[in-house]
Amino acid sequence: MNIFTLFEAEFETIVASLQTAGSLPSGIDVSRVVFELPRDASHGDLACNAAMVLAKQAGMKPRDLAEMLTSALAGIDGVTDVEIAGPGFLNLRVEARLWAMEIDAVIAAGTDYGRNASGAGMPVNVEYVSANPTGPLHAAHARGAVLGDAMAGLLDFCGWKVTREYYINDAGAQVDVLARSAYLRYCEAQGREIGEIPSGLYPGAYLIEVGTALVAEFGDRYLDKEEAQWLAPVRSFTIDAIMAGIRDDLQMLGIDMDRFSSERALVDSGAVKTAFDRLEAAGHIYRGVLEPPKGKEPEDWEPREQLLFRASAFGDDTDRPLQKSNGSWTYFASDVAYHMDKLDRTGGPLINIFGVDHGGYVKRMMAAVEALSGQKGQLDIQLCQLVNLMADGIPVKMSKRAGNFVTVRDVIDAVGADVIRFIMLTRRSEQTLDFDYARVTEQSRDNPVFYVQYAHARACSVLRQTGDDVPEDAALDQLTDPAEMAVIRQLASWPRLVVSAARAHEPHRIAFYLMDLAAAFHALWTAGRETPELRFIREDAPGLTAARLRLVKATALVIRSGLGILAIDALEEM
Repeated sequence: MNIFTLFEAEFETIVASLQTAGSLPSGIDVSRVVFELPRDASHGDLACNAAMVLAKQAGMKPRDLAEMLTSALAGIDGVTDVEIAGPGFLNLRVEARLWAMEIDAVIAAGTDYGRNASGAGMPVNVEYVSANPTGPLHAAHARGAVLGDAMAGLLDFCGWKVTREYYINDAGAQVDVLARSAYLRYCEAQGREIGEIPSGLYPGAYLIEVGTALVAEFGDRYLDKEEAQWLAPVRSFTIDAIMAGIRDDLQMLGIDMDRFSSERALVDSGAVKTAFDRLEAAGHIYRGVLEPPKGKEPEDWEPREQLLFRASAFGDDTDRPLQKSNGSWTYFASDVAYHMDKLDRTGGPLINIFGVDHGGYVKRMMAAVEALSGQKGQLDIQLCQLVNLMADGIPVKMSKRAGNFVTVRDVIDAVGADVIRFIMLTRRSEQTLDFDYARVTEQSRDNPVFYVQYAHARACSVLRQTGDDVPEDAALDQLTDPAEMAVIRQLASWPRLVVSAARAHEPHRIAFYLMDLAAAFHALWTAGRETPELRFIREDAPGLTAARLRLVKATALVIRSGLGILAIDALEEM
């Protein structure tokens, strides 16, 4: 129990007492009442929304209810003052000792401080990256990869049973184009002159390596042969080769997937027909003619009867075709089958991390999952905006290996995986991110990853001065300076922050929190340099030194815990 849950438990007791006295009606639901840090520290130590969220149930005006609650809250041990702000918000001031107790809680739990069972062991599937296997991962994929992996780490920390999944789009026209492109490089590796790569094929230099590998595998078996003879084996070999590179790139980024699912294997297994049958049995399939797409002239539109999924019945803008005019399944039908497969395997909610270019797919996929599962909210799709790569403000758009884009490996080689992982979470996923090589590697407070890792390294340097010998007991109520209290309040808010970030599926909150905690710790460090009385180690005050060393240790543990969720190293020296 931390200070916030402690006050929430005390509040439940207060409400029960007021109900017994007849001051409040029975049956009041206090689940939405929270105690949290106020946005403005000058307003006090804790802010409470009780009067605002309970006024309707109590049949009172928020301000009147706040006045009733004030005296009861003031009676809680350690509360020094309660004020009413605005229409009924409650601001509390508490004794420093209540905050200081959190330091002992952190050290006792270690890096597990904040770990919780809010997920109750329930399964959750997080699908991310899922780039087409037509080339190496590019920089934009890195953002979705980091977001998905941080999401998985956060949910795991909160007690969910997480499956990290990559969906290989290895069926369809684009992988046939890939096979033809690789075959050209195969011919080139055999000494044939191929000239300029034809328009519509993949020109990247990465396929030169694949062409050489094809020769090593097949020799001249497919040279000068009809496409029907070589397309399937070349396609399969090339996909495997590119996926091996993608796996390597992901591991360099610190990402280990639990499962790679193949679209082609899914289609070949008959899963699309199974999904169709399930939707049809539930009455979600019909034959009909769609309205022409917006912006199409009548002469450009050929109305035809199709097999349609009633997506509009589940919130989509229109119904969606599942079958093409030639009888083959649409891409959407394959995606429906894949999500059915995930639901059947996990039985729990699904999270997809998509690039912003997949925005048009959100409503139809959410409609399909609702129809398949019979439940709303079983699928959360998060869209990642673009990443603008720059070097000293100049856009970087080309890669020697890929030709027309910058690969993930290019960026890892330039700045390292830890930098990429942290910087990609310094903006909400729906915001465009500027990634400047110069800025993200400079050693200054303007570089957030350096600022956080340096805070941990500073804390470790303090602890090394005492041989990492942190006193097991100390009078923590000596920690009363505003700079010390700012750090303690941040530490105490960690368990609540973790739970709320997991529930909202927003791992960027972890990065934001770490920046705030680092800022508070650096401020305390600087205060000690300017005011000797605030130094961590005071030979003239061993009791105070012991308390401050425990505060430093707790800070290092929480930073390490947060970075661990994001799979980033907590450096001890910099």
